Amino acid sequence: MSGTVSPIGGSTGGGIGMAGGPDARELSRRWADQAAALAALLDTDSSDPAAAEAALVAARSSVTELEATVAAAMTGAGPQPLPPVVVSAPVLGVDAFKAGWVGAILEPGTPRPRIAVAATVDALVETVRQSLAIEVVAIDIPIGLPDSTTRAADALARKALRGKASSVFTTLTRAAYGEPTRDAADPVNRALTGQGVGAQAFGLRAKILEVDAWVRSRPTVRVVEAHPELSFATMAGAPLTAGKKTDEGRVARLAALRAAGLASPSVLSGPGYAADDVLDACAAAWTAARWVNGEARSLPDPPETFSDGIPAAIWV
Repeated sequence: MSGTVSPIGGSTGGGIGMAGGPDARELSRRWADQAAALAALLDTDSSDPAAAEAALVAARSSVTELEATVAAAMTGAGPQPLPPVVVSAPVLGVDAFKAGWVGAILEPGTPRPRIAVAATVDALVETVRQSLAIEVVAIDIPIGLPDSTTRAADALARKALRGKASSVFTTLTRAAYGEPTRDAADPVNRALTGQGVGAQAFGLRAKILEVDAWVRSRPTVRVVEAHPELSFATMAGAPLTAGKKTDEGRVARLAALRAAGLASPSVLSGPGYAADDVLDACAAAWTAARWVNGEARSLPDPPETFSDGIPAAIWV
């Protein structure tokens, strides 16, 4: 697999479009403006034939581009969802919430994800493994902390999530996460990477260090990093623009899971965790199922490895 990743899907504005180009609405507005300019030139007695010809050529070009854009969408060249995933082995998708961790369990023959909750990631995984031989755990948390650089995984995920890049924060260095406060971590990270410490990146410090310690203890299960927004974008064929905490976003994510072959999870919320936490865990479980099937790809490919020896990549 190539180490370069193209943006997922086409237009993010809701209209017909192709990756990297204007959508149909933009082209229609451009064509209307050019047609109006051409009409104004032709209506004047002193119109410049050369100017009129140039305006006509521009209008024709816009019409041709608009026709190509619409034709591409009609023939399926636009955003295309993936076919339903096959759950060939038990897997677990995990997402963090303030008081602990929520897990979505997928197993063969059961398309509805079952939900489990625990105070620590270790307890969650071990509890599930008491009754199921989980093959892969996919976690929505950075795994593999850099020493003196940023991570390629974060940069590639932002590039792929056109219109939703802000959902991917830049993972801090291991030394910065070793500091007890954001104020103390900021100069450490700046000295190593030239970048300051974002609120979200440091706000997850305790969760990141918890997973880091657990992974470094060598658990006897395959553990990979997932990013739910990237998982949803991949399964749906384009990033989901509605915020995950909104009613519209929840409906869109449930629809994406349903199209991917997964029924609505057994529960959507509970004490301390909300629907967006559960749906993120389900998206991570979808990625875990793809990993088992050999369908998942890593960003980057191959993963980076820092001094901790842990492969650093987001799988999707």
